Amino acid sequence: MKKAQSNKRKIVNDPVYGLINMPSEIIYDIIEHKYFQRLRRIKQLGLTDYVYPGAVHTRFQHTLGAVHLISSAITVLRTKGTSITEEEEEAVSLAILLHDIGHGPYSHTLEQIIVEKYNHEELSLQFMEALNEEYSGKLDLAIKIFKNQYHKKFLHQLVSSQLDVDRLDYLRRDSFYTGVSEGVIGSDRIIKMLDVIDDELVIEAKGIYSVEKFLIARWLMYWQVYLHKTVVSAEQLLLKIFKRVKFLISENKEVYLTKELKYFLNNPQLDISDALAMLNNFSAIDDTDIIVLIKNWAVNDDKVLSELSNKLIHRQLFKIEIQDTPFDLEKISKLSDKASKLLNLNKSEIQYYVFTDHISKNAYSAFDDKIHILYKDGLMKDVGDASDILNTAMLSKTVKKYFLCYPKEII
Repeated sequence: MKKAQSNKRKIVNDPVYGLINMPSEIIYDIIEHKYFQRLRRIKQLGLTDYVYPGAVHTRFQHTLGAVHLISSAITVLRTKGTSITEEEEEAVSLAILLHDIGHGPYSHTLEQIIVEKYNHEELSLQFMEALNEEYSGKLDLAIKIFKNQYHKKFLHQLVSSQLDVDRLDYLRRDSFYTGVSEGVIGSDRIIKMLDVIDDELVIEAKGIYSVEKFLIARWLMYWQVYLHKTVVSAEQLLLKIFKRVKFLISENKEVYLTKELKYFLNNPQLDISDALAMLNNFSAIDDTDIIVLIKNWAVNDDKVLSELSNKLIHRQLFKIEIQDTPFDLEKISKLSDKASKLLNLNKSEIQYYVFTDHISKNAYSAFDDKIHILYKDGLMKDVGDASDILNTAMLSKTVKKYFLCYPKEII
């Protein structure tokens, strides 16, 4: 009897795009791998659900959406005469599938806190190389595209640029789950307007309004969602918890850790001489581990760690003020003195309760690969020059805002 073959070309019902296809068997195999399945347990927006309760979607969902968009983009580019082989299609799909695999728990919030020496892009590359060895070199081309070392540069631009499918998906998806309508973009329209000229992704002129909306939506989403002041307060509280844990470890104090967290926190300068061990330990850590640890730390003997952990669990966040200029040192000093007296904190403990820093962002970089608008006569312009409403200088300007956090109970 003939053995039935498994169908790896699965269809997934995505709440944003509807039914989407997994384009090849190797894509399905990678999705089923334990490294990738971990992304189901990592929220796309970290602690943003403390402000927008619906924002509990995952890196797993986002990545599948990005694969869907890149498949759509390739279909459009082929209809316009751009040569993309099946091998290249599979490789660029693998590159976007794995672009976020290096994210740790709570995504950007704890980046380089658990693994100090490497950011998520560097870790993603390490995962890709490990998977490439496991799958006998089937990711060779995907890695070249990811590293922008392949001769067709526009394929890398689909994965990483100022108008890549990563951004097209996360803006639309994050808007959907947060309910923030300002982030809604016309990703379908933008993709249909894509073309390739001289090995560079461009947008046909009739798609300029969709690109304008994309840039404005990205700007609004950063300040209304990603850098919302309450989200910043929650993230800072999580960072202070880990700062205290690291301090206690340095003092040889007892702090409960999973063996995977112990592997990293006890070896902050860990290198990748044993990359597989590092990846296996890293891939065993997700959001659920952090929550379990924080619940345990909430009853730790250390007063600071216990109080901070309880604050995060019960959403008793720090009061946060945000302004365009640095905060007055005298104001910070007065708040510190008040916190010290009311909360019985010594000088070394105050830094966990009263602190200032800054956040910054721009919407468009005039120095990176630009978004070029293509006109019917073959002329190309940067989107800032082509647009009647966008101010490139303003969009490119990095806006820096300063914040001050302190306990609400000292007000």
